[in-house]
Parts: sequence; C-alpha cells; structure tokens
Amino acid sequence: MKYYKPTTPSRRKASVVEAPKPVVEAPKSLKKGSLKRQGRSQGKVTVRHRGGGAKRLYRKVDFYQNKFDIPGRVESLEYDPNRTAWIALVVYKDGEKRYILAPDKIGLKTEIYSSLKKIEPKIGNRMPLKYIPYGVPIHNLELEPLKGGKLVRSAGSAAYILGIEGNYAIVKMPSGERRKINKECLATVGAVSNPENKNVRYGKAGRIRHLGIRPSVRGKAMNPVDHPHGGGEGHSPIGLKHPKTPWGKPALGVKTRKKKKWTNKFILQRRAKKKKKK
Repeated sequence: MKYYKPTTPSRRKASVVEAPKPVVEAPKSLKKGSLKRQGRSQGKVTVRHRGGGAKRLYRKVDFYQNKFDIPGRVESLEYDPNRTAWIALVVYKDGEKRYILAPDKIGLKTEIYSSLKKIEPKIGNRMPLKYIPYGVPIHNLELEPLKGGKLVRSAGSAAYILGIEGNYAIVKMPSGERRKINKECLATVGAVSNPENKNVRYGKAGRIRHLGIRPSVRGKAMNPVDHPHGGGEGHSPIGLKHPKTPWGKPALGVKTRKKKKWTNKFILQRRAKKKKKK
C-alpha cells in the first residue's frame, strides 16, 4: 500500500496499491479494444450511474487453463484495469503465451501445471477438486466440469474444501456460503492476488469517475415527481415503511435471486446476514 502525504485535502485520505510492472511484453493478440456499454442496452439505461471513465484495453484472461500436462512458467505480473486482481503472463513449454489470474504470493519464474490427474497442490497448480487437500485455499473455481472458472475471482478471495460426499465436494465460499460442487470441477490452488485492494481509499471523487462510475443522487433530495422518497422540508425521512427504487419497487434487502435457479439445490448453507451497526 502507498499512502499519500496530505499535501491537499483530497490527498489527505488517499491511498493506492502499487501494481507490479510487467517484465515481459505480452503479445498484442492477448489485448483488444472493447466498446463501452456505459450501462446501456439498445441505447436505454439499464444500469444507472455508469459512464465516462478512462480508456482501457481488455486483457484476454484464460479462466479455463486447459493446457493439461504442459508446464508453464510465470514470466510477468501485471495490473489489469478490468479487475481487482493482478494477472500473470504464463509461457508454456510449447511456446504459447496466456494470461491467467495471478495467485497471491506467486513469484516470477514459478512453474505451474494444469492436470486432470493428481498433482502437487502448490500455489498456481490446477486440478479437480477431488484431488485438492481439505483446508487449502483455492480460486477460479468451476461450476460445471471443464466449463471455465466462474467463482472466486476477485482480489484476495479464496474458497476452501470442507469434505467430499459422493460425486460432490462441499466448498466454503468467501461469503461464508457452503455449497456442493461436482468434484470433477477444476480449481487453482492458492488465494487470488492483491489482498490489499479492500484497503484502498480513493480520496477524491475524480478517482471514482476514472473507473466509469457517475454520481448518485439521494432519492430524498429529489422532488416527489422524481422519486418516491422525494419531497418534504429540510432533512425529511423517506416517510415509507421500506425504501423504494425510483420506479416504486422495493429496494434494499429484497431478494433478487431467481427462486428456480438451477444451482439452488446445491446450496447447503446461505451466507450470514451482516449485522446492523448500532
């Protein structure tokens, strides 16, 4: 972490994580320009408070890591503007180069391996859940065998295997949720890199704008015609039993998960609700 000296009011609270600088230049084929959606679909706003932001190239990260039984070597660690974790440039023995999510505490020149067989559970190696020891941190976890990592990909996160029951491994997710996942699904050993990301203090509104996030206006600061919370004199409460969206639908604490989602049957224990601060 780098903490700035309070030379200005905005610098007083600002901090940043110093990103690793690339040692080896990645091939241009691993980067591409991406069209900004800015929270719109067919020109209509579908996600509010999105827009602007710094230009960025998309890095083609390999979430499959399906070059089985071919050793690869970590040649460079880099910053990726599209995610919170660092990424690693891996050069395989056959000469191919790929980006992967960088595991925490992995060093340059480290040799990594992906296999469908049982291999050494060292940081960066990828194998089926049934071969990974209990209590070892894992990330980039698949939901279906050989369909690519979908879970545990953000900075500093890690899941843990608690046991094996029949065809399923019981996995504790970073949120505290416990769920069954097919034991043939692949996962990478180690936690995700950049655990300090959660301690970053932006310091000023401009840094949030660089991320493509626009200002958000409180509903209670609006007029009644613009929001259900609007109106009143001075600092008025919302005057309703529960908060609502600008379109009058319930907000905050409302379940949005589909009741018939196909993975519901695999969840053994939901994540714990956050306790309200008194």
